[in-house]
Amino acid sequence: MKLKLVLFALALALIVGVALLGPCLAPAGEIVSGYKVLEPIRHGNLTVFPVIAARSHDTAEFITLDEGLRSGEVVVTESGNISPLMRPRHRHGQIIPQQYGGGAQVNQLVLVNNSKRPLILLAGEIVTGGKQDRVIGKDRLVPAESDPVDLSVFCVEPGRWTGASAKFDSYHGAMAQPSVREKAMAEKDQAQVWAEVGKSKESLARNAPPAVAGPIGGLSSYARVMDNKEVKEQVDSVAEPIRHNYQSLIKQLRDQNAVGVVVAVSGQIVWADIFASTNLLEKYWPKLVRSYAAEAIVTKAKGYEADTRKAQEFLNQLQGRHETVDSEPGLYRHTEIAGDGFRAFELTSLLPKTGFDVHIAKMAE
Repeated sequence: MKLKLVLFALALALIVGVALLGPCLAPAGEIVSGYKVLEPIRHGNLTVFPVIAARSHDTAEFITLDEGLRSGEVVVTESGNISPLMRPRHRHGQIIPQQYGGGAQVNQLVLVNNSKRPLILLAGEIVTGGKQDRVIGKDRLVPAESDPVDLSVFCVEPGRWTGASAKFDSYHGAMAQPSVREKAMAEKDQAQVWAEVGKSKESLARNAPPAVAGPIGGLSSYARVMDNKEVKEQVDSVAEPIRHNYQSLIKQLRDQNAVGVVVAVSGQIVWADIFASTNLLEKYWPKLVRSYAAEAIVTKAKGYEADTRKAQEFLNQLQGRHETVDSEPGLYRHTEIAGDGFRAFELTSLLPKTGFDVHIAKMAE
C-alpha cells in the first residue's frame, strides 16, 4: 500500500512538473507571440509569409506620411526654411517671436503636421527634394497640429547639395529596401547608408541592359534609380504578382486580422513588418512589397527554401539581451531590442485610448 502511495506521489509530481515546464519548452514553430504565420506567397527568389494577429486595433485616427504630403497637411523642409511654417504663439495678447535656427544639414529635416490627426513616420520612408533626398531613420509619432519637429534622417543621394525648392515630397511613396533600412535603423551610420545605396545601384546597373546601366550608374538619387523605367520593370516583375496575390488575401483575411509579413530572400528570412491593424497594412503594402522586391533583385545568393515553421520561429523571438527605450510621454514609446541574431523595433502609441504597438519591424543579423 505504501509503495503504491509513493508511486502515485511520484507520478503526480512528474505530471505537475511537466505542466509547469510546458510553457517554457514550447515546441519549435508554436505560436507564442500573438501572431500566426500563414503559408507563403512566392515569386522568383522572394517569399512573403502573411501574418495574422490575435486582435486588431482601431488606427483610423492616424495619418500616414504619404497621405499628409499629398494633402499638403504635412510639410517637410530643410531646417533653415521653417520660419514661415511656424504657428505664432501668444502671451498676454502679444505675439512671441520664435527662433528656429541653423541652415540646412545633411542629417536633419524639419516636419510640421498641420492635420488634426497624429502622424505615423516609418523608418525607411523616403522623402525627395530639398538639397538631397533623405530616408527617415526611426519610427515615431508626431502629434496633431504640431510645432516643427526635428527629424532624424539619412541622405540617400550623395553628390547633390542644391535644390530649387526647400520642400519635400514622398516621390510615389518610396520605401528603402531592407538592407538600406537596416543601416539607418540599426547602425545609424550615414557612411554605411551611402555604401549600401551604392551597392544597390551597382547591382541594379549590372542587371540592366548596357544602354541603361550607364545612366543608372550616373544617377545620384536612390529614389530616381528605383523609378528608372528599366529598374521599375525589374522590380514590378517580382513585386506585382506578390502585391496582387496578398492584396486579395488581405481582403479574405480581414476578419482574421491580417497585419503584416515575414520576408525571405533567396531562402533566407531577412525581415518582418507588423502593423496594429489590417487598415494600416493595406496603406503601406504597395510601397513595402516594392522594397522587398528590390532587395530580391540585388540579392543573387541562392539558399534553401524558407518554410512556415522557420518564419513562425523568427516572429516568436522578440525577447532580447538588451533594450533601448526612447519616448515622448503621452505620445509614443520607441523600443529597440537587440537579441541573438536579430534586432527588433517597436513603436507603441501612448495617446489616449491606445497603448498598442503601431508598428513592429524586425531584421535578421
